[in-house]
Amino acid sequence: MAKIIVISSGKGGVGKTTTSAAFGTGLALRGHQTVVIDFDVGLRNLDLVMGCERRVVYDFVNVINGEGNLNQALIKDKRVESLYILPASQTRDKDALTMKGVARVLEALKKRFDFIICDSPAGIEHGAIMAMYFADEALIVTNPEVSSVRDSDRIIGMLSSKTRRAVQNLAPVKEHLLVTRYSNKRVNTGDMLSVEDVQEILAIPLLGVIPESPSVLQASNAGIPVTLDDKSEAGQAYLDVVARFLGEEPPPREKKGFFSRLFGN
Repeated sequence: MAKIIVISSGKGGVGKTTTSAAFGTGLALRGHQTVVIDFDVGLRNLDLVMGCERRVVYDFVNVINGEGNLNQALIKDKRVESLYILPASQTRDKDALTMKGVARVLEALKKRFDFIICDSPAGIEHGAIMAMYFADEALIVTNPEVSSVRDSDRIIGMLSSKTRRAVQNLAPVKEHLLVTRYSNKRVNTGDMLSVEDVQEILAIPLLGVIPESPSVLQASNAGIPVTLDDKSEAGQAYLDVVARFLGEEPPPREKKGFFSRLFGN
């Protein structure tokens, strides 16, 4: 049965789109039919991070409005067999996402894919609510600093009250915490919250920690999801996140230290 997963945080610049690309790619590398949807109507960055910006002809809003069909809008990744992207529109407003239209597209996607990844825009307005409304599970992405954690706490509250599952009294959205841009050195100097601090504040299960790494920016600028760079610490960390999400124990890594101690590898 297809699962709809929202990647959310509230605050901009924490790595939602990077995570959506990396996480979706990681699932597809494991053989799962996966589609990543860009809900950031008006800005549209997912196609850049995924390296398919020149292949966008039809988009999510075109499909909702009946101006193109799903086959025309879906972009098949050239590197990973079972990975697809549904880009956002750059010329429309977020209000172009209607509840009925989004529901119709998601129902069609559920017939074709195992995982549907919804890349949420920043903020708590219409676009973000549309991205989370139909979610079965959520990855809450936060940086280890106070304003980011506070905004993530607000998103957790919305997941428990503004989603379809909350409105229809169904089982709640399953929440996972992902801490990005983490530097153990900066934690030790008091410039950054520790993982334990973040967990204590947000009180949701920790799925993974992504270390601060130049490979993330390099991969994004090159249009390559960082999970395809399995030699980078960040790429390995995202692959471990995918393994944990699938209920597996990640393989032991050569480099031992804080992250291996944290997850007991």
